[in-house]
Amino acid sequence: MLPQTPSFRLDGRRALVTGASSGIGLGCAVALAGAGADVTCVARRAGPLEDIARQIGGRAVPCDITDLDALAGLFDAPFDIVVNAAGLARHGPALDTAPDDFDAVMSINLRAAYFLSQAAARGMIAQGRGSIIHMSSQMGHVGGPDRAVYCASKHAMEGMVKAMALEWGPHQVRINTICPTFIRTPLTEPTFADPDRRDWLMRNIALGRAGEVTDLMGAVVFLASDAAAMVTGTALKVDGGWTAA
Repeated sequence: MLPQTPSFRLDGRRALVTGASSGIGLGCAVALAGAGADVTCVARRAGPLEDIARQIGGRAVPCDITDLDALAGLFDAPFDIVVNAAGLARHGPALDTAPDDFDAVMSINLRAAYFLSQAAARGMIAQGRGSIIHMSSQMGHVGGPDRAVYCASKHAMEGMVKAMALEWGPHQVRINTICPTFIRTPLTEPTFADPDRRDWLMRNIALGRAGEVTDLMGAVVFLASDAAAMVTGTALKVDGGWTAA
């Protein structure tokens, strides 16, 4: 008998996506819903979130995930899939980093990500399966000018995910990261508008173009699905070859 390709479909599965009101998080929510998942969209801004949830047939839950009490309240029942696309960048020279900027970046990129993983895993362990996916960055594997704080947060996330994968693997709970290169979103447009920064990007992306949100949608469905049943503790780099050098 020939082997059967595992399904990429997510019918009947409950998914939660943070940062779902725009950009990469929005793309993740659309992708999971398109694969059949029942998606709960989470972000701070209620207005855009409710419109997106309506369009994909999901549910909108406004929440600031840096508020750990509010975060815990998201998990009234176990989810099969949790995608964390919320994040923050405050770029600038390392010599000029202010403590408030450091704390703000770490609060959402690392602290909230850690306790979101913990809350998600508790429900997943109880049901004996689950997939947690964090939107990390190529900058979790390399360095970049004016990005010391951001790189620190994403390198830490990568280590966190590896350790959690070892602990939760016996319970069939998988946890991975997706590591994009520079993706065109409203938040990254200032970088693309700077000629020097744009030239730096193009020199380092082997495929010769910036990423689009659509470049990440297949990756998130893959890691959420049975097609990735043997994938945990892994960084899936969607970086156009940036880290290949």
